[in-house]
Amino acid sequence: MKFLTLTASALALSATFAAAEELRIYNWSDYIAEDTIEKFTAATGIKVIYDVYDSNEVLEAKMLAGASGYDLTVPTSDFMQRQIEAGVYQKLDKSKLPNLKNMDKELMAGAAGYDADNAHSVIYLWGTTGIGYNVGMIADRLGADYAGDSWDMVFNPETAAKLADCGISMLDAPTEIIPAALNYLGHDPNSADKGELQAAADLLKSVRPSIRYFHSSQYINDLANGDTCVAVGWSGDVFMARDRADEADNGVELAYVVPNEGALQWFDMLTIPVDAPNPDAAHKFIDFIMDAQITADITNYVWYASANEAAFPLIDEEITSDIGIFPTVEAKAKLWPSKVQTPKTDRFITRLWTSVVTGQ
Repeated sequence: MKFLTLTASALALSATFAAAEELRIYNWSDYIAEDTIEKFTAATGIKVIYDVYDSNEVLEAKMLAGASGYDLTVPTSDFMQRQIEAGVYQKLDKSKLPNLKNMDKELMAGAAGYDADNAHSVIYLWGTTGIGYNVGMIADRLGADYAGDSWDMVFNPETAAKLADCGISMLDAPTEIIPAALNYLGHDPNSADKGELQAAADLLKSVRPSIRYFHSSQYINDLANGDTCVAVGWSGDVFMARDRADEADNGVELAYVVPNEGALQWFDMLTIPVDAPNPDAAHKFIDFIMDAQITADITNYVWYASANEAAFPLIDEEITSDIGIFPTVEAKAKLWPSKVQTPKTDRFITRLWTSVVTGQ
């Protein structure tokens, strides 16, 4: 009996040790440098299992269901806020995060609007939701002098119709597209008024015949290959598409614009689920990411803005000088945050979105 007890104890310790050597991460697709995971494993000896998703809705469904099995996730700030309220994430042990000193205080204060005192989260990367477009295709259809700096490109039915043949896509993300439509109509982009939300949906339906598809990742390759000409998408994704087009040397010239009417500013946040199997390893990964060089390497690869002040001098000047990635002071003044809606409003928005996507 004593032998069996010792054996059971040894097995338990062995299992604990094995768990300590594994970290399960759930992150957005195409959203990390090629060697980040390899470098983390080399530095810590921790094996990483890395899975990806392409929408906040997919992540949220998994997290609210519970027992996801993940140690670290990367929700966008507004989704994270209501997930925190639902008890999904644990508070960070900041004594394990010495590299917090590297973070931009102003941006972290902005993120604290979604998570008081940044108690549960650290900014991974941030950006805007705007318009990426094929310069040559737009010039062919709208004229060489077309400015391309307005939501008019995708929300004006006459303009959109001229681009239908070369292909317009939009994110499959109602919490990003409907606010942009609200703003274009002169309403608060975070309005919960049913009449205003319906008007935004009606606007989207008016251009629906010109929209080829709604998807949150396909547009990267389609823009890069010249298979579509316009995408309402995330800033870094469009720059990634531009980089792929440049590498292919296929003659595709892409541009990204924060429309002059304004755009959504969002933060993607590093968080640890409350039931994470290995929160200690998750803390090690978060601190590793906040290393100035590691953050710079990621931004240099994915072309999303960093909130790491210490990393800024290490980021390629081509990126830091691009106002599509790091907007001007004037453009920043027109950016809006995303506010959490009530469950009732969320359900209404979901119904509106379904009618837009299906064209019914």
